[in-house]
This record gives sequence, C-alpha cells and structure tokens, in this order.
Amino acid sequence: MAHDESFFREVREDLRNERFKQLWNRFGIYLIAALVVLILAIGAYVGYRYWSERQSAQSGDAFAAALSVIDDGKTDQALGDLDKLADTGYGDYPALARLRAAGLMAENGKTDDALKAFKAVANDDDVPQAIRDVARVRGGLILVDHGTYGDAADMVQTLTGDDDPFRNSAREILGLSAWKAGDMKQARTWFEKITSDNQAERGVVQQAQMMLDLIDANTKPA
Repeated sequence: MAHDESFFREVREDLRNERFKQLWNRFGIYLIAALVVLILAIGAYVGYRYWSERQSAQSGDAFAAALSVIDDGKTDQALGDLDKLADTGYGDYPALARLRAAGLMAENGKTDDALKAFKAVANDDDVPQAIRDVARVRGGLILVDHGTYGDAADMVQTLTGDDDPFRNSAREILGLSAWKAGDMKQARTWFEKITSDNQAERGVVQQAQMMLDLIDANTKPA
C-alpha cells in the first residue's frame, strides 16, 4: 500500500513537471518580457524621481539666490534672475518667481507692471491654486489705491466665500475699496462679515472693527 502511494506520488510529480514544461514552452517568453518591462518601469520611475528631486533642488537654490540679491538691493539683477527662473525653473518655483517679481515691481513703484504681473499669475490655470489666490490678494491690495471698487471686486470677489482661506483678506480689500469710494453701506457689509467670522484672526477683526467705528463716526446724524 505504501509502495502504491509512493508510485502515485511520483506519477503526480512527473505530471506537474511535464505540465510546467508545457506552460513554460508556451508562455515563458511572455513572462520574461513582462519581467523586463517591469524592471525597465521601476528603473524609469527611480530615475525620474532622482531627476525631479535634483531639478527641484536646483530651482530652490536659484530662488533663494534671487531673494538674497533682493536683500542686497540689486533690483534689476533680481528681476532678471526671477524672470530666468520663471522660464527655466522646475515645480512650483517658476510660479513663485513670477509672484515675487510682481511683488518686487510693486515695492519699487512699478504699479502698472506689478498689477499686470499679478493678474497674469492669478489667471494662469497651470499655476497652483494657492499661488493664484495669493496673486489675487496682492493685486487687490494695489487696486485699493489704484483702481475702482469694481476693479477690486473683479480681482478678489471669488475669494470671499465662507470656506475660502483668503476670505478675510479679500473682504478687507473690498471693504477698504468701498470706503475709499464713499460707499459706506457696502464697506460696512464687508467689515461686518469679518467681525462676525469666528475663525478670523484677532488682529484682522480689530482692524475691521476700527473701520466700522470710523464708518459710524462719519455717518452719525449731525
């Protein structure tokens, strides 16, 4: 009985080996090809990650160098460096370079150029949303002094929603713009939205309350 079991086990083993040989002969080349493709894919992924990290690091270094040039007061050189990074940089650094260049223009009195640059970043679908929103806020701040209420609204109105992280910056811009235009009712609406926001920062609420006090002082009956 034991001999029979051993015999049948050997037969089954031979059958499995024969079946494996048949499968290998039929499909072995495809298995090898699949393994080669997998190895090449892994190698390409690892290579891309290395290249991507290296490009990002180089762009980061270039951005830091441009900021250092700004600190040294070399505005024209800094703008040139930032423009180059905007054209040749990697990752988010081109957008950051454009944003900082626009800010540098504003700091040096080039209001029209700065506003144009901020609008270009804000309306660029290829730029990360957070950077686009910052560009809208920065452009809106310029428009408080150099534009109409309508101009400011076109720039930042989309940021005033209750869940938007930049909502109170946008509301403050619109409130100030309305106040400068003499529309106290509209200004009050925006500043009250800030003071009623339980998540607003204390300093922002205090500034909004100060503006509401100014509005009250100017609108009291004689």
